[in-house]
Amino acid sequence: MNGHQPGGTAGPRLLGIYLNDHLAGATAGSELARRAAVSQGGTPVGAVLARLAREVTQDRAALVEIMTALGVTVRQYKAGLAWLSEKAARLKPNGRMGARSPLSLLEELELMRLGVEGKAASWRTLRRLAERDPRLDSRQLDDLIERARSQSETLEELRVNTAEGLVQLELSAPGR
Repeated sequence: MNGHQPGGTAGPRLLGIYLNDHLAGATAGSELARRAAVSQGGTPVGAVLARLAREVTQDRAALVEIMTALGVTVRQYKAGLAWLSEKAARLKPNGRMGARSPLSLLEELELMRLGVEGKAASWRTLRRLAERDPRLDSRQLDDLIERARSQSETLEELRVNTAEGLVQLELSAPGR
């Protein structure tokens, strides 16, 4: 047993681990969002992804500010490992030598949406903590929660449109 009773209070050490884990995810998410935006540069989807990439980077900065306000030490090694992991994920085989697979954007959108949902969960957790901890700004957290909701909706719309485009591409492929 870990010594933490359900319904008990998580100490500052646990909060630090939790927030550093989310910071690592935010680091990887920022890199992924930038990569997806660049890959779609010059298109309407690219413009939306560039806006999302800026927002995700701002959200990561907000998390660092919140960690500072709470006295949580940023564990650079976790963020560094997340950054490196995102870079390594680019090396996965995709069935095409030297080119992006048509599936790449769909998979990136799904990963970004998962990241945004995780981020939203952490903002909601911090929002609850803000009810008891004056170091947290409830209004800021409400804004972050709302922005995550909007990001999730945008990513879902892009995901659905991308998936529909892939289905059409598959249906129009020779040999069908």
